[in-house]
Amino acid sequence: MSNLSVSDVFHPVKTNLFRAFILLSTLAVLFSMGAMAQEGRQEVSVQGTGFFTKDSNNNGINQRATDSGGFLIGYRYHLNRWLAAETAYGYARNTQQFSVPVGGFGIQSDVHQATGGVILNIPHAAKWRINPYVLAEGGALIFNPTSNGNGFGPGVDSQAKGVFVYGGGADYSLSRHFLLRAEYRGLVYKTPDFGLAALHTDATTHTAQPSAGIVFRF
Repeated sequence: MSNLSVSDVFHPVKTNLFRAFILLSTLAVLFSMGAMAQEGRQEVSVQGTGFFTKDSNNNGINQRATDSGGFLIGYRYHLNRWLAAETAYGYARNTQQFSVPVGGFGIQSDVHQATGGVILNIPHAAKWRINPYVLAEGGALIFNPTSNGNGFGPGVDSQAKGVFVYGGGADYSLSRHFLLRAEYRGLVYKTPDFGLAALHTDATTHTAQPSAGIVFRF
């Protein structure tokens, strides 16, 4: 019988996602030097984020996650004036705190976010320097336990949860190539239990992820 675990499956993902997105961003910038015909269609963004998760309660288990911050890196390609495709990678670290009949403890984990979807640009006057948009994406959140915290121990494993992302934001043009971005993303997904049946709530939770950062358009 195979000994393959969830952590074996996602270990390459959690260690290489960040490098992959940095490489993608670098290649995109280099490509822009020889892609003048496509100028203005592509964007690379870097944003600082908050990560605020709603408490959940089910199966006799109370679960809450500590508030934290992180970052979000994105690549966006404008198909036309109204529609764009986006892929994004986000990172945060928080602690899932469980209250069960026999007591309570917490599991700290790195949270990797990998999503892709569509952006709908909202019509606005051409003279505006503010460009609003809405978004809808799907992907995964990967919860990777750290070695910190009293809750870390045997049986605690990495876990991936499917996520639906909705939200919107606005870009403010500083120049032809640089913009400021303010954005809100709402993440809807099943709460993690790290492979422990005793912590399984089967509850759906919501994370609010406000962010702000810089965009390079080329």
